[in-house]
Amino acid sequence: MSKRDLKKYLHQLTKDQLEEQILELYEKFSPVKVYYNFVFNPKEDTLLQECRLKISNEYFPIQTAAKKRKKPKMRRSVAQKYIKHFVTLGVDPYVIGDVMLYNIEVAQTFAAENIIKQELFYKSMFNSFEQAVVFMIANGILNEFKSRIESIHKETITQRWKNEPEFHAIIERFEY
Repeated sequence: MSKRDLKKYLHQLTKDQLEEQILELYEKFSPVKVYYNFVFNPKEDTLLQECRLKISNEYFPIQTAAKKRKKPKMRRSVAQKYIKHFVTLGVDPYVIGDVMLYNIEVAQTFAAENIIKQELFYKSMFNSFEQAVVFMIANGILNEFKSRIESIHKETITQRWKNEPEFHAIIERFEY
């Protein structure tokens, strides 16, 4: 069904029928429920804190009596899932940009304390960096994050990442 057909169909329904359908969607489909819960009670701060905790836990696992995982998993996908979820919900781009950079900053903190042999880690962090800068440019919020972006680049120099020139190339694009 096209968007036009859907509009035509919805226009034919009464207010009560529309309400009934929306309630049915809310009950049947979890993403609809999540969306409406966010729309009517947007707790962006709570979502952000939960997200930050999960990302940190990927690199610096919290050990409890129930969980004895000692080895960090370092999965970029955890942050990417949150970012995608935030975009879907329509979370403020500033919050999304913060999460994008936070993921890289935590990874760099981990890399400063540990030897990382996987080249994929560095490539993945560069991809995250590039996506963050593109997202911020597209949403007109780059200037608010410029100092953090430059700090991330400086850290790649300090840690002697092999792909530092690629980070530098991204920085050069928006400096001039």
